[in-house]
Formats: sequence, structure tokens, C-alpha cells
Amino acid sequence: MRGVVMHAPGDVRTEDLEMPVIVEPTDAIIRVTATCICGSDLWPYRGLEPLAPHGQRMGHEYIGVVETVGDSVTSVAPGDYVVGSFVASDNTCEICRAGYQSRCVHQVMMGSVGTQAQYARIPLADGTLVKTPGEPSADLVPSLLAASDVLGTGWYAAIAAEAGPGKTVAVVGDGAVGLLGVLAAKQLGAERIIAMSRHADRQALARRFGATDIVEERGDAGVAAIKELTGGLGAHSTIEAVGTQESMEQAIRATRAGGHVGYVGVSHEVSLDGFELFFSSVHLHGGPAPVRAYLPELIQLIWDREIDPGVVFDLTLPLDEASEGYKAMDERRATKVLLTTD
Repeated sequence: MRGVVMHAPGDVRTEDLEMPVIVEPTDAIIRVTATCICGSDLWPYRGLEPLAPHGQRMGHEYIGVVETVGDSVTSVAPGDYVVGSFVASDNTCEICRAGYQSRCVHQVMMGSVGTQAQYARIPLADGTLVKTPGEPSADLVPSLLAASDVLGTGWYAAIAAEAGPGKTVAVVGDGAVGLLGVLAAKQLGAERIIAMSRHADRQALARRFGATDIVEERGDAGVAAIKELTGGLGAHSTIEAVGTQESMEQAIRATRAGGHVGYVGVSHEVSLDGFELFFSSVHLHGGPAPVRAYLPELIQLIWDREIDPGVVFDLTLPLDEASEGYKAMDERRATKVLLTTD
């Protein structure tokens, strides 16, 4: 089969790899029908995260058709069309039952498996995979793929930020997660949604998803703009979807006392000033999104065509051209790249 391997920063290749096999009785093998490149994949691509010494399989977002299952798998069967979370979980442990499947005591990060490939082994299949109501039409595939990570992550960010009726929500970050955080805030009933973006195409998509205001400034100027729009108080709810020092500081400072910050950007070299945090009086809640908790609801919303998150994919390439997809996202010529596997 063909699959994507990163050998060094900037060095991405699609190669012939061994077919996956059942290792544990709780495994399933799926034929991946669509996969994609995540913004978090750019951290190692830019040399900001270490890579495995002999090349690293890439990818953690996926949808597909079940090929084979282990002897213990009961919830899915060969032929089922499925969506899975970017974190495999048993969905039964105490942490999972509390709604944090991404921190399951048996969790497996799917990035360690690599789903930018034609086939993938899915550990803990019963707890990880969710069947769709049937075989989706082609136009639903991008949206179902988004549910595997970026939609579920944006949804979690909005919930962690306690977005809802009567609330003003600020969104820091205009990548796919930030944009889908806008969509989630809208679905959760937020009254006002302020998207922070400098890019006209992403601003347009943010407005399509429900943004009522756009702020182009960053840092202190961006915080000042949010305060000006909110009577000097700041947002009730702020989504942080980048993971840098600047974005985290901007999110906290843009939030009013008593407000909530939902942070889902993978943090890199972020440190918080304890004195400033103490007197900000904001709630911080975030981390790896428990996408599995939301998949049934999100799949149904997509199936019923009530939401269309798949429009965040603005470039589609065959798997063999994955290297161009990484380059396009790194150069911000694409928001998110879908990879076809046929």
C-alpha cells in the first residue's frame, strides 16, 4: 500500500509500505477512503517537533470502510463505513465515561499509527469507530473527514469556552480548527462571534460559519479591539486554536473576568505568568479534544446537512502528492488539504 512518511523537516514522501495487520483482538483494519493534513502536522514539518530516526508515518484523521476486525470487535463489521477519532480509546474506562476519551487510560494517538495511507490499523475499534448511517454521498465525505479531528476539536473548544446563548465568543486562530470553532459557537447559540483573522478568504469562511465581527489586529492591538467591541470588558468565551505564546496571551487577555478560555492549539513553548493569570480571573479548560464524545452527534448533523464543515478543505490532492499538500499549508496557500487514496 501507499503511505506518507516524513523523513526530516520539509522532507515528506509517499512510499510503498507494508499492509497493516490485526495485532490485538480489539483492532480493526480499514480501507481509508479519505485522509488529510492537519495543522499540527506542520510542527515537525517546520522542525519544531522531533521525528522518528528512520522516518515517521504521518496522519491521524481518517474515514473509511472496515476490511477486517479482531475477534473481540463487536460494534463494527467488514463493509461498515466508519469515522474515527484521532485518539483511539476504549470508551469504557472511568476517564472515558467522564467525557475525556482523548485521555483514555488505554489511549493510542493515531499519529503513532499513521493514517495518511490507503489502509490503517485502528486500535480499540469498538471504542473508537462510529458507523455512518450508510455509505455517504461524495459531497459528504469532506465533512465526515473533518469530524475525525478539526470539527470535533473546534466543537470541544467552544464547549470548553462555554459558548452559548447570550455569549460573545472570540476566536484566536483562523486555521481549520478556529474556523470550525466559529461554526460550533454558532451551533451552540452564541449571540456574537468575533473571528480574529488577517486573511480575506478565511474571513469570508468565518462569516459563512457565523462570525458577526472580524478583528485583524494581533497581540495587544487585537486585545484592545476585542475590548472595544465588548464595552471594555472582553469576551465571555474565547477559543484559542493556535498554540503559541502570543495566541495564549491574546486569548486570556481578551477574556473578561469570570470568562472562559477553551484552548485546543497544541502548545509549543507556552508559559503563563502566574501573577497575571491570578488577576485575570478567567477559567482555562482545554487540551486534546475528546472527539469520540461528539462523533455520533456530529455525524448526524452532517448526514442531515445541517452543517457543512467540509468547506474548510480548499485543496484536494492524491495521496502521492502529499508533499505538495504539506508545502501548500506551510506557505498558507491552503487552509486544509484533503488527500484522496484511490
